[in-house]
Amino acid sequence: MIDYGFVKRSLDALGAAGLLVLASPALGITALMVRRNLGRPVLFTQERPGRAGKTFRMYKFRSMKDVDPEAGLVTDEERLTDFGRWLRSTSLDELPSLLNVLKGDMSFVGPRPLLVSYLDRYTPEQARRHEVRPGITGLAQVSGRNLVDWEERFRLDVEYVDNMTLRTDARILLQTVSAVFRRHGISADGQATMSEFTGSPLPASSRTGVLESRGTST
Repeated sequence: MIDYGFVKRSLDALGAAGLLVLASPALGITALMVRRNLGRPVLFTQERPGRAGKTFRMYKFRSMKDVDPEAGLVTDEERLTDFGRWLRSTSLDELPSLLNVLKGDMSFVGPRPLLVSYLDRYTPEQARRHEVRPGITGLAQVSGRNLVDWEERFRLDVEYVDNMTLRTDARILLQTVSAVFRRHGISADGQATMSEFTGSPLPASSRTGVLESRGTST
């Protein structure tokens, strides 16, 4: 029997390589648009936790202005321009993430990589989202994108981990294309993007988090 993990990784690598070639004109045009509207740098890079909580540098096109307290640019709402909103609504900002898929940091489908600072805020059950490679899209994203609250998002992430198949991945990819064209769930209610995850309402003694489970720190 062919190993599912091997097939998924092979399809990710071949798909990312092919799409990088096909999307090269869109990558170039989008880079020029970001440079014109937001200036340098064109790419946004940030350390994100991947499989088993191991960090990697994720690539996206920049969609926000830099933090500048003197200019009143502090919150995401203040930093996100009309151009940035459009870029996110079309998901063109995600195109550079194809490099992460090609490198093996990410998959096309999997739980979205969140902030490193969230690692010690997960319950043991929520931390299971790191048992697989993070994805450009996932079950939570096709279930409402940023409109899904944190508890439901993590429940969907773990549901995906427990039910991964190529058929599930194909269904999520098709639903992602539909969600992108409908531009649905780009922002949470009252938020420019998504509110900060501060932890689930559980006793601290039960929130061991992924870092503790790995016996290391970041």
